Amino acid sequence: QAQLVESGGGLVQPGGSLRLSCAASGPISSIYDMAWYRQAPGKQRELVAGISSGGNTNYADSVKGRFTISRDNAEKKVYLQMNSLKPEDTAVYYCSARRGLIWYWGQGTQVTVSS
Repeated sequence: QAQLVESGGGLVQPGGSLRLSCAASGPISSIYDMAWYRQAPGKQRELVAGISSGGNTNYADSVKGRFTISRDNAEKKVYLQMNSLKPEDTAVYYCSARRGLIWYWGQGTQVTVSS
């Protein structure tokens, strides 16, 4: 059974760093495009960063230069390194896996940036 499990969220002060991890299981493999999305209270879910099966990356303008997405295909994990965090980065962060029309989502991990 396909499953994505996020970890690494928490409370951090502005300017701090966090590293999110997403562990994939089941049929999710290196051929899937992976991404991190986030959803803040009262807002729509938005793409934060994506990494294709070939390793190409893309980022939302709001996180460029601060966040880095990476993947370890052997471990079936995806990471999101978040630096210089801002209060507006506060949201639930979701890991996703996509292959064609097939989508999988994790349960989300809360990131709160506050002093």
